[in-house]
Amino acid sequence: MFENKVAVVTGAASGIGRATVDRLIGSKCGVVAFDRDAGGLTRLASELGAGALLDTIDVDISDEASVNAGMARTIEKAGKIDFLINSAGIDHLDRVAECSLGDWRRILSVNLDGTFLMCRIAVRHMIERKGGRIVNVASWLAKSGMAGHAPYAASKFGMLGLTQSLAKEVAEFGITVNAVCPGPIDHTRMRAEADQQSLARGLSPAKDRVKMIPLGRMGEPDDVAGLIAFLLSEDASYMTGQAINITGGLWMN
Repeated sequence: MFENKVAVVTGAASGIGRATVDRLIGSKCGVVAFDRDAGGLTRLASELGAGALLDTIDVDISDEASVNAGMARTIEKAGKIDFLINSAGIDHLDRVAECSLGDWRRILSVNLDGTFLMCRIAVRHMIERKGGRIVNVASWLAKSGMAGHAPYAASKFGMLGLTQSLAKEVAEFGITVNAVCPGPIDHTRMRAEADQQSLARGLSPAKDRVKMIPLGRMGEPDDVAGLIAFLLSEDASYMTGQAINITGGLWMN
């Protein structure tokens, strides 16, 4: 389905990013995997086998120089970028009254600044080529804040604003920009860290709240990867600026 296409996936070493890499490779897409976890990238390349990935690049998306270098290397090696999937993200459980400015800035620097930096370089390249697809992985908390997750929710609300604004800026060049808004997703590093923080504060882990999800289960990374693949496909060529929920019915709007 994606033969002769090249995708950059951030947060590629685990979770939704890893599931997206698997989906794309299975659809004959060339993939460059970005992550700041160098060991995770090594494991990813080993598990997929020699030659499965075009490249793996240790990139800290919150750092402008790191992003610029990673994208320059990608274009030099792959020759182009057709798709960008911004999947990297972090969270930190804390109420506003107790949240430090450092933690607030750390979360926004990855989730929002990092998405901006990646999009900025990608669209410059895509505008020259008059086409491309960008998918930003936001969250259902981009539509409804949650106590204890203010920095994360703020960063994801901001991501939707970026998505919609950018979509309008680049539509004339044949570039689409959309976002996906997952609910609780199991088997991800972020989910494990959030549950650890919840338990440390005497709160229940996400699995204890499954009864609130109409479909009766938590999501899996591959559920989200399937939606991302659709948004990259020609079937979604008339969709841009959208923020699509994938929450098992937990959030509907």
